[in-house]
Amino acid sequence: MTYVISQPCVDLKDRACVDECPVDCIYEGKRMLYIHPDECVDCGACEPVCPVEAIFYEDDVPEQWKDYYTANVGFFDDLGSPGGAAKMGEIDKDHPIVAALDPQEHDE
Repeated sequence: MTYVISQPCVDLKDRACVDECPVDCIYEGKRMLYIHPDECVDCGACEPVCPVEAIFYEDDVPEQWKDYYTANVGFFDDLGSPGGAAKMGEIDKDHPIVAALDPQEHDE
C-alpha cells in the first residue's frame, strides 16, 4: 500500500508534502508531484500538509481520481527506484494521464 497524489496537484506543485516527507519519496514531474510506491513507507506525513487535499491513502482515493494510482506507479516505469527525490530535481516528463490534461486553474 502507498499514498497517491491526485488531480488537484496538477499545475500546482505546492511542495509542502516534499518538505514533510521523511524518506524523500515524492518526485517532481513537469506538471505534478508523484509518490514512489516502493519508496513510500506509508507514514502519512504528507497527507495533512497538502493545501489542496490531493494526497490520499491508496484505498481512499476518490472514484474520480482512481487513475492517479496508475499515474503515480507508471511515472516510475522507466526510472526504477532512484532512491531519493532530492538528488533528481524536476524530472522532465509526466505520466500520460497528466500530460493529456488541459492546464488546470488554481486559486493561489
